[in-house]
Amino acid sequence: MATTFPRTLRVLALCSLSLCGPLAAPAAHAERLKDLASIAGVRQNQLMGYGLVVGLDGSGDQTTQTPFTVQSVVSMLQQLGVNLPQGTTLQLKNVAAVMVTTALPAFAQPGQTLDVTVSSMGNAKSIRGGTLLMTPLKGADGQIYAMAQGNVLVGGVGAQAAGSSVQINHLSVGRISSGATVERAVATTLGDAGGIRLELNNTDFSTASRVVDAINKHFGGGIAAALDGRVIRVQSPSSPDQRVAFIGALESLDVTPAQMAAKVILNARTGSVVMNQAVTLDTCAISHGNLSVSISAEPAVSQPNPLSGGQTVAGQTAQIDIKKEPGRVVMLKAGANLAEVVKALNAIGASPQDLLAILQAMKAAGSLRAELEII
Repeated sequence: MATTFPRTLRVLALCSLSLCGPLAAPAAHAERLKDLASIAGVRQNQLMGYGLVVGLDGSGDQTTQTPFTVQSVVSMLQQLGVNLPQGTTLQLKNVAAVMVTTALPAFAQPGQTLDVTVSSMGNAKSIRGGTLLMTPLKGADGQIYAMAQGNVLVGGVGAQAAGSSVQINHLSVGRISSGATVERAVATTLGDAGGIRLELNNTDFSTASRVVDAINKHFGGGIAAALDGRVIRVQSPSSPDQRVAFIGALESLDVTPAQMAAKVILNARTGSVVMNQAVTLDTCAISHGNLSVSISAEPAVSQPNPLSGGQTVAGQTAQIDIKKEPGRVVMLKAGANLAEVVKALNAIGASPQDLLAILQAMKAAGSLRAELEII
């Protein structure tokens, strides 16, 4: 038996004031307006429903632990005219209770089909090969907007025998292509008599100003006006046909967005670190070293001499080993770009978990020119 204590990370950031300006950022590339903004009112609506998947090969819910599955089956049978005698105990191994989810796109009309995701909500081992029974899908207002039914396609596979099992991918979630039919449309207002409103994906005053300039340059002055750093009001034709053509041309405009603010995203749960190209540094030195402590225990038996009257005693022999890797100091010059930052951190052998502490120390010392966000 061996136990390893977490490594002790030593980070020393000795940072000076900015000695030179940041390196020139690479020029941003033009993007289509449809990739930078969306039209107000044109949105998806989430739908959800509760249903049953039948036809499973003994991998359904265990009814003793999921009573709602039995209640759902009894209720369904009653609606179909089948009344079970009082006190009937059902052992359902081929049925699973599921939640069905999908998104109703903008301008969807009755009769169109949607893909749905089917997720087990009980303790079913697998819903592979099952069939989803007719399930109403409701919106946030409680109204039914679609009906789902069909054969569930699961991307995983699993098998078990003699106490051994093997599984590839997930077996309790599947999809049904074109498994739902839209029954009710959602009224979508495409702008008003005065025009439409564009909403940038990210709030940025510089990008909003550039979008306004591009629209007015292409369609004429006074067509677009920015209301704030996110919303842009655009005058559009009143005729529906002309408005659709106008929006199509509007979305195809090329706009060069302003450079985003420097930001570093740290995920403390997974150790993921993501930095954008605007991240730069002041001159600093980083020292990184690892300390590991390992403890191993082996069983030991003390056997008394014959006829001594002693007893056999079992114990353990522990061995403690401490290893300390030599720390290395890396010098980072002021104005380093993202490629140089990553290269330097890799040079000291920093793992993603180490980067969490290193970047936090650099930010506290004032050497990291970026917003640090921990999620």
